[in-house]
Amino acid sequence: MTEHKGAATFKGNPLTLLGDMPKVGDLAPDAELTGNDLSKIKISDYRGKIVVLSAVPSLDTPVCATETRRFNEAAAKMGDDVVILTVSMDLPFAQARWCGAEGIDKVVTASDHKAAAMGEAYGVLIKELRLLARTVFVIDKDGVIRYIQPVKEISSEPDYGAVGAAVKALK
Repeated sequence: MTEHKGAATFKGNPLTLLGDMPKVGDLAPDAELTGNDLSKIKISDYRGKIVVLSAVPSLDTPVCATETRRFNEAAAKMGDDVVILTVSMDLPFAQARWCGAEGIDKVVTASDHKAAAMGEAYGVLIKELRLLARTVFVIDKDGVIRYIQPVKEISSEPDYGAVGAAVKALK
């Protein structure tokens, strides 16, 4: 598997990402994830909708919590043709508990903890931590990646305005 040393940082310390990140214009790789109810979720399940695929290290961290809350607020304004799918390595039970406590009801959360399939397929699996590097992908209704925002410093938030503009451009 390809290793990309220093592709991300945590508080300035370099991290190694495993796998190769797809490019804008590529068909979004499919990956099987686990839903909060332990159901199988595939990224391709959302074909026909615009997908904001948000990879985060852990919902139980301040930056990931803020990001997911912000996307939950934004989802209410984006319309029924947009799905925000937030993926972390957290266990499904922890994701369900966190979403319930935070009132997250518009964002779909899914776990990549079993096989790190999404992390590897999208090149965002952090070798040193077995967590996902903060990255946002916008996928069109045909399953093609139209926007990618890797956040080099994983303790930083993404540019929400740029993500919103990418979604708006696809409507």
